[in-house]
Amino acid sequence: MDKDADSDPCKPGQPQTLASGSGAEAVHDGADEVLVLSPGVTLTLGQDALLMSCQLATKPGRSCLGAGDSATNGTPSSIPYYNILWAETTDDRRWLVIDYAHQARQHAEARKSRFAIPDAAVEQTSAGVGDRDHVAPWVERLLDRAYAGSARRKRAWVLVNPHAGPGGAEKIWEKQVRPIFEAARMPMTVVCTTHSGGAVDLAKNLNIDDYDIAIPCSGDGLPHEVFNGLAKRPDARRALSKIAVCHIPCGSGNAMSCNLYGTHRPSLAALAIVKGVPTPLDLVSITQGQQRTVSFLSQAFGMIAEVDLGTENLRWMGAARFTYGFLKLALQKKTYPCDIAVKVEIDHKVDVKKHYRQQVAPASPEYSKSPGQSQDHSGNEESHVSRAASKSADGDDSPDLPPLKYGTVMDALPDGWELVPHDKLGSFYCGNMAYMAPDTNFFSAALANDGLIDLVTIDGDVSPLKAIGLQLSVESGNFFDSPLVKYRKVSAYRIIPRTQGTGYISIDGEAIPWEPFQAEVHHGLGLTLSKKGIFEAPGPRDWDTVTITERLFA
Repeated sequence: MDKDADSDPCKPGQPQTLASGSGAEAVHDGADEVLVLSPGVTLTLGQDALLMSCQLATKPGRSCLGAGDSATNGTPSSIPYYNILWAETTDDRRWLVIDYAHQARQHAEARKSRFAIPDAAVEQTSAGVGDRDHVAPWVERLLDRAYAGSARRKRAWVLVNPHAGPGGAEKIWEKQVRPIFEAARMPMTVVCTTHSGGAVDLAKNLNIDDYDIAIPCSGDGLPHEVFNGLAKRPDARRALSKIAVCHIPCGSGNAMSCNLYGTHRPSLAALAIVKGVPTPLDLVSITQGQQRTVSFLSQAFGMIAEVDLGTENLRWMGAARFTYGFLKLALQKKTYPCDIAVKVEIDHKVDVKKHYRQQVAPASPEYSKSPGQSQDHSGNEESHVSRAASKSADGDDSPDLPPLKYGTVMDALPDGWELVPHDKLGSFYCGNMAYMAPDTNFFSAALANDGLIDLVTIDGDVSPLKAIGLQLSVESGNFFDSPLVKYRKVSAYRIIPRTQGTGYISIDGEAIPWEPFQAEVHHGLGLTLSKKGIFEAPGPRDWDTVTITERLFA
């Protein structure tokens, strides 16, 4: 008997023994498939959810889910397929156990529901082992619906950064995240990082054949390290296309989680990873001197970089440190002189909107079992979420990183590029994800894998009042349309600071030296998991207040 079950078919805390001689039976009723465990207990595979009906005369109106879930008399309880983590019969084959995520108040909690299987449902095989003639196939159909488009039992390499954001990542992992992954039967290897940059070496030396996904529990710095560790391997292209890098938000900004899962809540992000769809992700090569790194999120120069990196000593404030830093610099009207050369692909906002619509409109959720699922020797299903390594634009299929189409920052300026002086630049911000923090959508037209990155430049010679209004427009969704914002889609750029000494340049929130650097995007080089294969962010403003995902998947 499963001692961990916290709810039972009709009576909380106690197994409900069904009438002697009653049998489990699968009933096919059109699109629905019903498992009858007794005349009063049925489990139905509905269109979008598992429906549970418990109508024993002695327990009127009692929910099949037990304490904490309610159902009116005659109305079955239900669990959306998205929330179902696992289902199986116990070793003695007398109980059906369903693990699911209960959502309340912006959090998810792993729970169980247990149903007794009548003796009449057990048929003795020639080996003398009890088998469920109807229950086992019904459970498989339930799991097929629960994991449509996503692989089951993803093998996870988990990295916990105990110093992320305001701290507490270890507690978040143990209390909010691990129970959900365990309920989904995900094999896990958990490592606590000990120092900044340590995950680079760990990822570089990882046996990638042992895992499907890497899950940093941290801010956005640890995913940056994992991507760069995979990129430093001799088989970098295979590693980046095999290991899906995910994110449990434990930091200050938590941009990666906001974009891929639409939440900065750790438990909801955990559920999204369990049900995640493999999604190719554009990565950006950054060259500075002889150094080459990769960026998955953003590159910043000017006010935004200083707001981020210049408030590191205020991590205890959480996300409020960004607001404080911005207000301080806005009042100073600080500018950042530099020279910029850009390989522009889409130059005007109206064309950016058109490109966004064309790329997103065909998107649709994939409701098919993920390819590559297999059985390991113990009979447990083993998932594989990797995809074939993509070739670079010139057809190169070497295992190393793709070659740089435009060279490095040390080379002569590429043909067709013009170096434009910016005497009073306020912010230079480039990204391939939309959200930089909860409710902070700088790049509303960002797409996960269109082969382009979104570039925003803002003049620094504006009044503090206008600067504050511009910041407020980020939260209201009007930032894209502000006349103060120049918004373009680019494939590469070079930026050269004019001033000497120290300053702030941010790559995925990590500081790099105050020196010229060059960036170049690589289409679909990386891999991650998302809820639907696109970012969970609103599109440009002409989509009104409804997010593109709500329009497409309502």
